[in-house]
Amino acid sequence: MAKLCEGRVAVVTGAGRGIGREHALSLASQGAKVVVNDLGAGVDGSGGDVSPAQSVVDEIKGMGGEAVANGDDISSWEGAQRLINTAVETFGDINIVVNNAGILRDRMLTNMTEEEWDAVIKVHLKGTFGPARWAAAYWREQAKAGKEVYGRIINTTSVSGIYGNIGQTNYGAAKAGIASFTVIAALELARFGVTVNAVAPVALTRMTEGLGNAPETDEEREMRSPRWIAPIVTWLAGSEAGDVTGRIFEASGQTLAIAEGWHRGPSVKPIDDPTKIGAAVTEMLKTARPNAGMDGKDGSYPQNTIGKK
Repeated sequence: MAKLCEGRVAVVTGAGRGIGREHALSLASQGAKVVVNDLGAGVDGSGGDVSPAQSVVDEIKGMGGEAVANGDDISSWEGAQRLINTAVETFGDINIVVNNAGILRDRMLTNMTEEEWDAVIKVHLKGTFGPARWAAAYWREQAKAGKEVYGRIINTTSVSGIYGNIGQTNYGAAKAGIASFTVIAALELARFGVTVNAVAPVALTRMTEGLGNAPETDEEREMRSPRWIAPIVTWLAGSEAGDVTGRIFEASGQTLAIAEGWHRGPSVKPIDDPTKIGAAVTEMLKTARPNAGMDGKDGSYPQNTIGKK
């Protein structure tokens, strides 16, 4: 039986640990040659150590696969270009880009610093844009040259971005931006034969330790294992997913789902008198679908509590 990614060349950012490591190992198990990118930084983005990436490379080679480590900073323009070049120069092509790298600088909005905002936006949002942009440019040139293009971009968004989570305005904004980036890039790159999708994972990793309730049983720990995220990413990267693009998938040990984007809800005719807006909005809110909570379900979002105790 043919493997899903047989002979393809994949780049996975933030692949030295956690979810990214699972992606790299899964892609390799399905026949992909993998560039394992990881700066080796801490959860907050500080420091650097290429050994986690090299460790994953060693695991892949131990499986009989092909891989190479890369320690470039994908949030820099030049680093992102070098990453894509590494794939082409080492393996002769680039087919799959999994944008997974990220950091956390959680803080309530009233206390968040400019540096905390900028750092998270840079790593997540620019760190998604850079590798995607250089890969897309490569595929465009292939298409112009009359070559058949096999291109897959799989981004990493978050339920914090598509549904909202307190204390993560920077992270949530970046992840919501990645979801929109995914939809638009899918529209732009379809003519080259490139698909663009995103996954919103829920898993227990270095980044999520200390967020929410810690798992207390082996069953709970298994449900929050990062291994549950890799199957959908690997499938999206594979040969069977050529007609799936512009979609956001939720993935965890509890569910695999498609997150549906913004849709227009209740509406009225335009009103040019601000004194009449209130009554119209009140009526629309009566039938408007409430925002989803972090579980993706209606009614679980904390509704307006201003002035309430």
